[in-house]
Amino acid sequence: MPEQTPSSPLDNAPAEIKLAVDLIYLLESNEIDPKVALDALAIVQKDLEAKIQ
Repeated sequence: MPEQTPSSPLDNAPAEIKLAVDLIYLLESNEIDPKVALDALAIVQKDLEAKIQ
């Protein structure tokens, strides 16, 4: 019988939660200043909103 790997609460999380966790990890592991990250995310948000218009 194959060994089961323990499940993570993220396994069944919505895609946007998984992406948010990945982005937070990326920002923190690269020691990005939170203010710089927020400014960059505002730019990204505007870009994505323009793409869905």
